[in-house]
Amino acid sequence: MKTLKYILSLCVVILALTTCSDDEKDLNFISNVEAPSDLAMLFQVTQDNSGLVTIIPTAQGAVGFDIYFGDDTPEPENFSNGQSISHTYAEGTYTVTAVAYGVTGLEATLSQELVVSFEAPSNLVVTIENDAAISKRVHITASADFAVSFDVTSDGITEETPSPVTGNIGETVFLDYLEAGTYTITVEAMGAAIETTVFTEEFEVTAIEAPLTSAPNPPARSADDVISIYSGAYTNISGVDFFPNWGQSTMYNEFDLAGDTMLQYTDINYQGIDFSATPVNASTMEFIHVDIWTADANDAKISPISTGPNETAYDLDITAQEWTSFDIPLSFFTDQNPLVDFSQIIQFKLEGAPAGGAIFVDNLYFYKAPSEPTAIDGTWRVAPEAGSLGVGPTQGATNWWSIDAPGVIERSCYFDDTYVFNAGSFSNVLGSETWLEGWQGVEADGCGAAVAPHDGSSPATYIYNEAAGTITISGSGAYLGLPKAHNGGEDGMPANDTITYLVNIVDDNTMIIDIEAGSGVWWTYKLVKDAVVSSPIDGTWVVTPEAGSLGVGPTQGATNWWSIDAPGVIERSCYFDDTYVFNAGSFSNVLGSETWLEGWQGVEADGCGAAVAPHDGSSPATYIYNEAAGTITISGSGAYLGLPKAHNGGEDGMPANDTITYLVNIVDDNTMVIDIEAGSGVWWTYSLTKI
Repeated sequence: MKTLKYILSLCVVILALTTCSDDEKDLNFISNVEAPSDLAMLFQVTQDNSGLVTIIPTAQGAVGFDIYFGDDTPEPENFSNGQSISHTYAEGTYTVTAVAYGVTGLEATLSQELVVSFEAPSNLVVTIENDAAISKRVHITASADFAVSFDVTSDGITEETPSPVTGNIGETVFLDYLEAGTYTITVEAMGAAIETTVFTEEFEVTAIEAPLTSAPNPPARSADDVISIYSGAYTNISGVDFFPNWGQSTMYNEFDLAGDTMLQYTDINYQGIDFSATPVNASTMEFIHVDIWTADANDAKISPISTGPNETAYDLDITAQEWTSFDIPLSFFTDQNPLVDFSQIIQFKLEGAPAGGAIFVDNLYFYKAPSEPTAIDGTWRVAPEAGSLGVGPTQGATNWWSIDAPGVIERSCYFDDTYVFNAGSFSNVLGSETWLEGWQGVEADGCGAAVAPHDGSSPATYIYNEAAGTITISGSGAYLGLPKAHNGGEDGMPANDTITYLVNIVDDNTMIIDIEAGSGVWWTYKLVKDAVVSSPIDGTWVVTPEAGSLGVGPTQGATNWWSIDAPGVIERSCYFDDTYVFNAGSFSNVLGSETWLEGWQGVEADGCGAAVAPHDGSSPATYIYNEAAGTITISGSGAYLGLPKAHNGGEDGMPANDTITYLVNIVDDNTMVIDIEAGSGVWWTYSLTKI
């Protein structure tokens, strides 16, 4: 009997083979099959004191089941998906286990308690609630002693809703109704006893008559690419009458959803939106966009009207209980009626189809494809350098706190986070880890997997207002700089999932972001664009493998105390293949299997050998190149240029704060000379070559 499930799986594979032609026998799909999911069991007990229980398992992707009855039955019962099994129990409490298996043998397991009693169900408690998000849907939960399952019946339910609806005791089932109103709901609790227990309630079923969420956020567009009639995303034209007196029976209201307003037209037969005093020239636009929400299965029509008047209607096929977005080519109207003149649009008309319903309208505007990218399009990150983010009492101030060089290293998981601005869409790309803080529910600040909603998983949009110098990010958990800072505080919960930042575009590759996160609390971030060579030192370098390329003396550039000679270059070949890699803000020592070691590192004799920690390139590091000052600052445990021992305070390989500042002279695109005073009057110099 145990082999039945494998026989069933094999049959499925054989069937797949025998129903394909020779050149179609590709079973790659088998390797992608996952274990069954959504495993559930329904118990149905015969009310005759016999203890006969029917067990009905279900699961997505299952080909069969094993049922372990939980009594003294030695073997499980095995059967195919779509079947049920009956089993007789004595009075008692049992743990029934279902094992669902898929075509490849992958399994899912569910254990569920079953109480078999020949006493009538007692202490029946029933909870009935309207669904908070689905109109005219009611949830019913029942609990009772000595009961196994319950049936729910009611008048007024839809044809698609079974009657009765059956559930296990303790679970929740739902009923869908045709109309809102008061209905009789009956719940019958059943166990193994002949007698059942019944509960009846007169319950008011409610309909959701208005949207619970806002319309989708429109993408960012240049002012030249959009003409907005009604939208919070763009600058709307002036002089619009959203309820002109056309003699219609329609009722009008501007509906406010937690600060987001939208147009509400009730009992709509037809409705005008009039701006005839200032006609709109939309001839350069390509589309009309509108978002519509309706509570019931009502549709609508929309007509742009030009002078004349001339109009053509477009049928809006609306999905009830959710926002439906329409992008209608202007060519649709001119193809139907060439007299519609988009250089002289004076009105829109909305019609109910059929008349009498209610619709909500948002984001009504003309638009065209972007004419050119904005200054912020591309991929950005917080500059991986000291001072690139901080907080203070005024815009741009960071006197309360700012990131320092060691902090850049510690938060390397943060400085690789990117902020991606595409044509209207925005995304946080955080990789496997980002910087987490206590307000996000972690025990201690540090690197870790991003915490929802600030994990970049939700869609987001942005609006860049060049004239106002602002960027508005909209979307659950979307942010720039730090997820906690928004216009109303530092808890990561902005109103309407929207944050507006002040932006200063410094140049094509740099912008400064400021935000007042509460009264007198200003955060500032320096963002740099990815894939931009920020300095001439970016790339991979080696100490030039030639005599005189490194040495030491009493003044900058002097090597009269000692310098490498030609035999030394050969002897130290394990050193001259070491590389110093400058990426966008990050630095690394790549030393290979061996490097040159000296006595201060704990070796018996100078020579080639495996790198000794911390000077082995294993720790993350960053750099700051200051072109004006002619310096390179390397920060990170064990990170160095030239020789690991030489730093600003001596020759022991232990710089203060794991940071070393070198003087640099860029000779040409492929050559630079590095100098460092490693103690008073002790100057090391290195010639580096780009490879």
